[in-house]
Amino acid sequence: MQLKPINQQVVVIVGASSGIGRDTALAFAARGAKVAVAARNRAGLNSLVEEITRSGGEAISIPADVADYGQVCAIAQAADDAFGRIDTWVHNAAVGMVAPFDEVSIEEFRRVIDVTLMGQVYGAKVAIPYLQRTGGGSFISISSMEGRRALPLQSAYSTAKHGLEGFIESLRVELEKAGDNINLASIKPAVINTPFYNHARTKLGVKPTGIPPYYDPRLVTDAILHVAEHPTRDYIVGDVGRLLDFAQRLSPELLDRVLVTIGFRGQKTQDPKDQYAPDNLFEPMSGYEQVDGDFGNLTVPSLSDWIRQNPLVSSAVALSTALFGSSKAGKK
Repeated sequence: MQLKPINQQVVVIVGASSGIGRDTALAFAARGAKVAVAARNRAGLNSLVEEITRSGGEAISIPADVADYGQVCAIAQAADDAFGRIDTWVHNAAVGMVAPFDEVSIEEFRRVIDVTLMGQVYGAKVAIPYLQRTGGGSFISISSMEGRRALPLQSAYSTAKHGLEGFIESLRVELEKAGDNINLASIKPAVINTPFYNHARTKLGVKPTGIPPYYDPRLVTDAILHVAEHPTRDYIVGDVGRLLDFAQRLSPELLDRVLVTIGFRGQKTQDPKDQYAPDNLFEPMSGYEQVDGDFGNLTVPSLSDWIRQNPLVSSAVALSTALFGSSKAGKK
């Protein structure tokens, strides 16, 4: 599968007003791509487009709620009208709800599913015909490690991400059978320092947090840009994400016990937050039109991402692993 260099691409980024989506749009534009950015937050989109154009890039914005299929259609149409095609679609939009399941209303649960799962389904339904018309390209789904291992207090979000992984696997096989030149990739970040937890609705009585450590959102951006040029199936971001994936495969029951111990207190800060405080579950939330969240002090580097982004190092590690495995086998 051949993918265009980034500087020849038209890229749609959905969920671009803050966090990973915002940084991704800036990075694609800095590399010469034409970008169409979408989100509900008009102020965030406007400031993003201004920042891109000030730096000499080309960008348009499309305010849209991805829970509405018609508005997702409008994103693609606007990008095609402005730039003539779509080469890469990055779907990042999601909303969060952090509360015990028995305190989550059906309307709240459904809203998380509508945005975080159905929004991606709508994105794929809309984007793939445009990618087919272009002759191929990438649909890059920003999933989560919660698509591999669910967390307590995030039943709706974990459900959405598990459903997303099933949808992607099914669709990927269909595209392969059809012979379409489409790279369908799932990027699964660990806990990332974005404004996600500022935006999330909570009923914990305090501001929620991911279970530390956190990783820099630019690690996810690097993964997205890599996948946009190199066909990739799954890409886990963060050392802890890769350890979590291994532990889930090894013993889900052991992880259950670990999460009983750390999964509840680990998602609570000391900062009071009323359940009626502003959030972006149903409506866009003003402020936080930025890349980074509030947990920079808990952010750590990721060795495994550095290795993966450096081909020579990655090849050396793979060779060493193979040689070590062969020597172990020879001693048996």
